[in-house]
Amino acid sequence: MKISKKAEYGLMAMIFLAKNPVRKNGTGIFSLREISAETKTSFVFLEKIFSKLEKAGLVNGTKGMRGGYVLAKSPKKINANDIVSVLDGSPEEIVDCAYCNKKNNCTTKMVWAKVEVALRKTLSSITLADLIK
Repeated sequence: MKISKKAEYGLMAMIFLAKNPVRKNGTGIFSLREISAETKTSFVFLEKIFSKLEKAGLVNGTKGMRGGYVLAKSPKKINANDIVSVLDGSPEEIVDCAYCNKKNNCTTKMVWAKVEVALRKTLSSITLADLIK
């Protein structure tokens, strides 16, 4: 499993939203420009990230002059694996065995499979609420 910059930045942006549930104006809606500035990530990159997060039901988006994004669920109900899976797609193997001449008789494949399972389990156990404590 490889964690991409997309997943890393998406997690940072989601942590920002979880840390800031209510603004001075009473809403928790932040524009992508604000999120980009606060997390120091590319606005264009965040557009792609938030499109996927919205389709997955992790954020709610509002269009228009005062539009932006807010978490769609409680930070207790969104875990790191939810975000990584949406942004990185189905998990890849940590070690790519496709071109290995020992793939049918590999002595280490079980090790990497167990690492993959442990990583997914760990990501699933960490919620946004945990990350903002």
